[in-house]
Amino acid sequence: MAETKYIFVTGGVASSLGKGIISSSIGKLLQARGYSVTIQKFDPYINIDPGTLNPYEHGECYVTVDGHEADLDLGHYERFLGIQTTKANNITTGRIYKSVIDKERRGDYLGKTIQVIPHITDEIKRNVKLLGNKYKFDFVITEIGGTVGDIESLPYLESIRQLKWELGKNALCVHLTYVPYLAAAGELKTKPTQHSVKELQSVGIQPDILVLRTEHELSTNLKKKVALFCNVDDNAVVQSMDMPTIYEVPLRMQEQKLDVTILEKMGLPVGETPTLGPWKAFLERRHKATEKVKIGLVGKYDLQDAYKSILEALSQAATYNDRKADIHFINSEKLTEENIEESLKDMDGIIICPGFGQRGIEGKFTAIKYCRTHNVPTFGICLGMQCMAIEFARNVLGYTDANSREMDEKTPHNVIDIMEEQKSITNMGGTMRLGAYECVLDPNSKVYQAYQSEHIQERHRHRYEFNNDYKAEFEAAGMKCVGINPDSDLVEIIEIPTLKWFIGTQFHPEYSSTVLKPHPLFLSFIKAAIDK
Repeated sequence: MAETKYIFVTGGVASSLGKGIISSSIGKLLQARGYSVTIQKFDPYINIDPGTLNPYEHGECYVTVDGHEADLDLGHYERFLGIQTTKANNITTGRIYKSVIDKERRGDYLGKTIQVIPHITDEIKRNVKLLGNKYKFDFVITEIGGTVGDIESLPYLESIRQLKWELGKNALCVHLTYVPYLAAAGELKTKPTQHSVKELQSVGIQPDILVLRTEHELSTNLKKKVALFCNVDDNAVVQSMDMPTIYEVPLRMQEQKLDVTILEKMGLPVGETPTLGPWKAFLERRHKATEKVKIGLVGKYDLQDAYKSILEALSQAATYNDRKADIHFINSEKLTEENIEESLKDMDGIIICPGFGQRGIEGKFTAIKYCRTHNVPTFGICLGMQCMAIEFARNVLGYTDANSREMDEKTPHNVIDIMEEQKSITNMGGTMRLGAYECVLDPNSKVYQAYQSEHIQERHRHRYEFNNDYKAEFEAAGMKCVGINPDSDLVEIIEIPTLKWFIGTQFHPEYSSTVLKPHPLFLSFIKAAIDK
């Protein structure tokens, strides 16, 4: 295509309606038609990135290959489209303002008064078009975080208004709202949607397509009513009902011809409907899998979004092993020697979750000791891997006071230590070892069998590392260092080969698991859990 087309996805009535899933579904359907697509997320908060946010505030922090800490929706974009996103795919208000202020300090705007319009909105518009201009994508989908009416969103909405005016048929707005069901009245109510669209119109944006989130089937009459009151075509009102899995959503959108409506509105040929063969095969396999594999997630955040990528990677791997992932959260703060047997005995496999800080750490050690001594398939990720090393040092090597420098600055047996290049760093944000790094695998390891490759690349997010001074002792006692970074000699993977499946990775493999390419380590872990 000669010119990049821009689709804006906004939300109203309530947050957490699934703008990321709708954006990903639109992207998937357009990609299936042969178009090159990317998706970006614009977050209205003032943090530079979500790296310093508590997961309870914003869910997990996703990491891109180029080492950017990003919103969890970028995980959905990658899982649905099988693409890799970068720093340019996630912009925050903090980044926008910092860029403008840096330019002002340099004297780029000499003599001008810096204002929201045009300076902030111009910077937003520049970022909206950046990927399209640089890589010539056919479609750039931009999801705006938050809801219409939030004071923080106003500069973004003003930028969309200007872009729709400037780009004409090359820009389109999809607005996602909620249609609640009032049980007392026995009715679905469209008024919140009408108000949300009015709010959007009040800032000069007429949505082209409405996607209505609902728990109940919407009648044709109700959709016609919404179309009439909100100034959109009848065929541009689409319902998005709750589904057993988010991966159903692209098919439901395709059934309602959402992609066709988008193409027609942008003056593009419609052509044949894509069959989405591999995607449907995945879903069919998922539906047929009735037998469960029980996985315990040992962590401190009792919130599904805190471990979003891990949950999706497990779900995908279970499907490809013809099982349903039955995932149980086990709060590590509450685990003790007394209740550990009761908490873990029914689990086929255990994930020791990533995280930061002291809270819940002793419970993780208790869980790891139980799994190691009872030969339960165990997968430690990032801090989970570090906990495996500490537990081994305490209970096998006999260093009862072993710890990580993160938990105890003065520990005499710092089997986990701060990385050399991290010692002089004082700022918290964006300063960890982030992004994709090389790793060389031991050909005689379970991880090598899983990857079927000696050289891999995985994404990191940590400040602390395995202390190589202890490497020989660990290996002599049976815990092998089977994945090493070739440049820094950093231990990336540990495993106990005599156990069924006892592996810890310093990196986050869950970030690179997608619907059509599940991660080999998760596939291998689930297989071991089934065999148990």
